[in-house]
Amino acid sequence: MADSPASEIDLDKSAVRALLRRDAPHLADLPLTRAAEGWDNAMWRLGADLAVRLPRREAAAPLIAHEQRALPEIAAAVRPSGVLVPAPLLHGAPGDGYPWSWSVVPWLPGGHALGRPRSANGVWAPQLASALLLLHVAGTADAPPNPVRGVPLARRDPATRTRLGRIAATRPALADILLARWEAGLEAAPTRERVWIHGDLHPGNVLVDNGRLTALIDFGDVTAGDPAYDLAGAWLAFDADGRCAFRDATSGRYDDATWMRARAWAAALTAILLDASDDRPDFRALGESTAAELTGTK
Repeated sequence: MADSPASEIDLDKSAVRALLRRDAPHLADLPLTRAAEGWDNAMWRLGADLAVRLPRREAAAPLIAHEQRALPEIAAAVRPSGVLVPAPLLHGAPGDGYPWSWSVVPWLPGGHALGRPRSANGVWAPQLASALLLLHVAGTADAPPNPVRGVPLARRDPATRTRLGRIAATRPALADILLARWEAGLEAAPTRERVWIHGDLHPGNVLVDNGRLTALIDFGDVTAGDPAYDLAGAWLAFDADGRCAFRDATSGRYDDATWMRARAWAAALTAILLDASDDRPDFRALGESTAAELTGTK
């Protein structure tokens, strides 16, 4: 995980308002405040209940289109769980010096789970299981493609072994454990499922409020593939007790091979997080805590 790339387009408040005046004039005079700037997108809070989501670099522009395509369907599917999804309410067009599509989305309640104690997360493990059971249904033929998320593990074997090799140079015992988890997943039976998956399910993309899971966000990597990729989030978010509660709440929907692949994906994601620079110490800390979970037996 390299340093966060520099923004290729810097939009100030007046530029965002200009886009709104053109495509959503009824919203253009609402209070507007820059809320966050992530790896791919900038978020501007619009009034009390909305946000403007704009790519900050060309590589991220297709991800907005993926969200616009998939999230209305996914939000409706997941709604019975009580977990919200930020389906775009308005599709903005390029123009006025801004080259990419953008969205107006609902501002969802809660704060990021990243950095919260794992022991505090288990209380919402059944809610996450409920949401994923509704999400993990057969993906449509026009689901956004993704060359990395939810693909057969063998496709990611070279990249994963390269990262583990770098970790082995300074932490050989940990690299051996992560490699064992990865290889066990490679040996597990592959899936024939091609279901909708979030594609980036870690605590930073989970919102919680007063011990309740309120929303799943940042679906730029949404695609159709192996549900094990999303289930890896159980190692990123929970301790052993939380993972047990999560797995129990899935009611046998996923077989043992799927859980083996999920743990393998968790090992691969840990390698990515530990191979990170110091640009995101919160993500590196997530990698360290996930590595500790993967050394256990559950």
